[in-house]
Amino acid sequence: MRQHDVQELNRILFSALETSLVGTSGHDLINRLYHGTVVNQIVCTECKNVSEKQEDFLDLTVAVKNVSSLEDALWNMYVEEEVFDYDNLYHCGTCDRLVKAAKSAKLRKLPPFLTISLLRFNFDFVKCERYKDTSCYTFPLQINLKPFCEQSELDDSGYMYDLFSVIIHKGGCYGGHYHVYIKDVDHLGNWQFQGEQNKPDVNLEALPNEEETDDPLMILKSILLQEKNSIISVDQLGQKLVKKAGISWNKKYRKQHGPLRKFLQLHSQIFLFNSDESTVSLLKNGSLQAESNFQRNDQQTFQTLTSEHPGLKGNSTCPHWFDINDSKVQPIEEKDITQQFQGKESAYMLFYRKSQLQRPPEARGNPRYRVPCHLLKEMDAANTELQMKRTECDSAKNNFELHLHLGPHYRFCNGALHPGTTQAESMWDLTFDKRKTLGDLRQSVFQLLQFWEGDMVLSVAKCVPAGLHIYHTLDGDELTLCEAEIADGEDIFVWNGVEVGGVQIQTGVDCEPLLIHVLQVDTRAEGEMQGQLVETPHVFPANAEMGTVFTTLAMPVCIIRVNLAEPAEEGCWTAIPQEDLKKTFREHGLRNGSSILLQHSRNADDSLLSRQGKWIADVENSSWLQVKNFCQSESEENQVKIAATANTVVFDIRIKAIKELKLMKELAENTCLRPIDRNGKLLCPVPDSATLREAEVRMESELALCLGNAPTSSQLFLFFALGTDIQPGIEMEVIVEETLSVRDCLKIMLKKSGLSGDVWHLRKMDWCYEAGEPLCEQDATLKELRICSGDTLLIMEGKLPPLGFLKVPVWWYQPWNPSGHWESPCQPSCATSQGSSWSAAASQGASGPPVPAEVCLVYLGDVEISEDATLAELKWQAMALPFAPELAFRSPAFLRAWTVESKRPSRLLRTDRQQLREYKLGRRAEICLEALQKEESLGPQDMLLRTQLRVPGERTYAQAMDLVWEAARGWTAGSLRQRVADFYSLPVEKIEIAKYFPEKFEWLPISSWNQQIAKRKKKKKQESLQGAPYYLKDGDIIGIKNLLVDDDEDFGTLRDDLGKERQKELVLGKKKSRQALRAHSSDLFSSAGTPAQPRAPEASLSIHVGSFK
Repeated sequence: MRQHDVQELNRILFSALETSLVGTSGHDLINRLYHGTVVNQIVCTECKNVSEKQEDFLDLTVAVKNVSSLEDALWNMYVEEEVFDYDNLYHCGTCDRLVKAAKSAKLRKLPPFLTISLLRFNFDFVKCERYKDTSCYTFPLQINLKPFCEQSELDDSGYMYDLFSVIIHKGGCYGGHYHVYIKDVDHLGNWQFQGEQNKPDVNLEALPNEEETDDPLMILKSILLQEKNSIISVDQLGQKLVKKAGISWNKKYRKQHGPLRKFLQLHSQIFLFNSDESTVSLLKNGSLQAESNFQRNDQQTFQTLTSEHPGLKGNSTCPHWFDINDSKVQPIEEKDITQQFQGKESAYMLFYRKSQLQRPPEARGNPRYRVPCHLLKEMDAANTELQMKRTECDSAKNNFELHLHLGPHYRFCNGALHPGTTQAESMWDLTFDKRKTLGDLRQSVFQLLQFWEGDMVLSVAKCVPAGLHIYHTLDGDELTLCEAEIADGEDIFVWNGVEVGGVQIQTGVDCEPLLIHVLQVDTRAEGEMQGQLVETPHVFPANAEMGTVFTTLAMPVCIIRVNLAEPAEEGCWTAIPQEDLKKTFREHGLRNGSSILLQHSRNADDSLLSRQGKWIADVENSSWLQVKNFCQSESEENQVKIAATANTVVFDIRIKAIKELKLMKELAENTCLRPIDRNGKLLCPVPDSATLREAEVRMESELALCLGNAPTSSQLFLFFALGTDIQPGIEMEVIVEETLSVRDCLKIMLKKSGLSGDVWHLRKMDWCYEAGEPLCEQDATLKELRICSGDTLLIMEGKLPPLGFLKVPVWWYQPWNPSGHWESPCQPSCATSQGSSWSAAASQGASGPPVPAEVCLVYLGDVEISEDATLAELKWQAMALPFAPELAFRSPAFLRAWTVESKRPSRLLRTDRQQLREYKLGRRAEICLEALQKEESLGPQDMLLRTQLRVPGERTYAQAMDLVWEAARGWTAGSLRQRVADFYSLPVEKIEIAKYFPEKFEWLPISSWNQQIAKRKKKKKQESLQGAPYYLKDGDIIGIKNLLVDDDEDFGTLRDDLGKERQKELVLGKKKSRQALRAHSSDLFSSAGTPAQPRAPEASLSIHVGSFK
């Protein structure tokens, strides 16, 4: 950015304004406000002929050097005359000869606003350098310019000007900073000092003495006036200064004003040196005039301040001044202006306005006075934008971005937590003020998750290579986010504090999941691949015993070797003794990325062990790489061994391999090297310009010499395949630009796959070799989506809806009761014709696992709808599907909508007028519709339950009935029992209720015993049925027993017994398979001569709970 002198900037600004106003009514605005004229006259003393020249000005430039005040500078410029005589005669045109003459200048026309620039920057011709004149230069708050103007009959009021702004320069001649004092003419600002009423009255007599210590000119003049003849040596003057000011010149003034002798020389109009410059005195006229002028100006200044200052006179119309310094604005008093008379921070430009320009009373305190409407609109828009920027600044300074991971949308698999749905549905971003407390955060999350049911626990989680792991729970609602050590971008897991998806979750640093690379000898392969090591990733808790590797991999006990290096190095393998298998992974020093080698005991005699238990390579310990020929060219040798180091460039290795393989030289322009993993898969090509260390190529590994060039720094090498069933070796490869859009990348992959059409989309494969999130932003580049070289993309069938739209599969829902009966009287014919239905089919005698009591969901079709649409609009579109008319829908008000998860209704969508975006459905959402007999309107505190009355004497239930439980008074068991009793018109003490868990075929009685807890453990959360162990939610089945006619304690049915029997058979089958595996492991140890540790006999565990009163 170019920097300007403030005077130059002022002129550039005037020029820009004049240019912008051309052709408008304000084209002469600058001239009318700031234009003035100066007339220069030369008068011949012989013929009295006057020669004059008129000059225009927008600002006046006055000298500062050797001048003490603005009045003196104007007097020198416009009052004193310059005489041409002797050797400097003037040629008069009338006399036609050289004559004596007098030259003078006068102000002819004064502008309404007068701008004066002070020439503080000068050039020292002795030192040949620039310097800033920091001497004292006074200027009045009000000035009469009549003495400096041509004679006129106007009275003095037309020549009076008031100071309304001062631009101040702080710094030296080579750089500095500007700020400005501005007078608040219309009283628009907030001019108020803290504790202003407590300030003491100003003592006019003591005020000059207090300021003397800051004004060296006053101190030196006062010292000289006290001396006889006002003369003193320079050395004595310095000593007198120490006695008067209490500090030497060098310590107090040298840094700002320079040496004492130089300061005296710069003020030659006041001080006079003798011939040898040993003594200094005051000029005779300067001593009197300077003293009188200074005292007079000083008195006038402070008299003006006294008369106008509110603290002294109490005048409500006192002038208000502000100091505007960049973004800092603060009020000042008029007397503060005198501090800018001298020094490194001093006045540089002065702005005066005619005293006759009085503002009308209605303009006082009214910033919109006589401002055109279009400008007011622009001002309001600018203020609105400024307020938004301030809000954004405050947000950026005090707000945190928190990532909320919703427990119901996660599943525990592969040793860690992973999203079970889309990222948009499983993780929500929350912007929160870090100054608020954890209680405020918890309340905000409750309000955000309106669908949440049961206990809510907030825990800090972190993304590790294995997935998401929970570390600790946030306790202490009175702590702020900073005190709780929550950082920006923290991951917060929202769950019930016990389990996720029915699996109990271990939390903390001790059980952190570790991603371990497990290497095994592949005995199933044939040919050259037989005996090769196969590497697979597995996840283990850090506090798990090392022996759990065999159970997890379902393999017999064998020898384990660990390698703590990253990546694993051949010389760092250490065998673990049998007795150390009970130690944990962390105790063995394993961490993410570590490797373990599983070696069967029959290989103990091979060249894999040394006496120290270290790994021994099949070849000598040297630095080399194995390069295989994959160019499909005839060669005498199929592979060569190339000597290399970590700093060897890949290009050198490739050229040497081509030579040793005796291939054609032309291949040097169209080949590349690709690493080969332990499974024989070709990985991403390595760039020729990189070293082996930069390319992360391990020594003694295998590289393939392949046709084709390696990708450049702006390109990506991608694998892609069709569908989710990926087999090794079927992936295709492509090199694309990283700036390529997802849409264009899909077209290239489809063309290479021989596919056509626009019913395809791309998904990125995660580390579990599963299809991840779809790449929805078709116009986004691969770089923006963080696609890297070596990633695998999957081409999936199905066209993604446009951004802002959802493609929702719609199902028809028929409730089912535990007795095995379908409740809905209508069986849609589309179930057969469509062929897409889920139902609880009878599976007696089936060999598979027991099927839980599922519901009947009949597929109706897909609805593509905007996220801004309401739930009612979704129902209308569902009613327009081809098979919907067969179900005889009346209107959306007679339909109940549920989300579908795990092939069963999950979350009830309550409000028809609410937008789908607010439900946070996600792109994988599915909806099922249920028919109603009448309209319903459920509130946020209402819970919909399916109640079934048990048939006395039979193990079955009557048809289910929907019950709406208003839990405004709490989610307690007593409140629910009372509501059920009122609904069935039974005494509350004569009923028993239980919740049905269809996946376990179990009933859990709901009684009021859990309300009777110890006083020290009274917590509201323990009384809530939404928490453990019931986790009551919309759609749950509640069984009711009438104790007046049925005193049986059992809630189960015959189908529950069948389901439990099938579950027992499944558990028994798994137990037998584990025993067989354990027996096989014992045989291996006995054959290897290693005694197996005897297993302790199992004993039953009984717990007796006494009665504590």
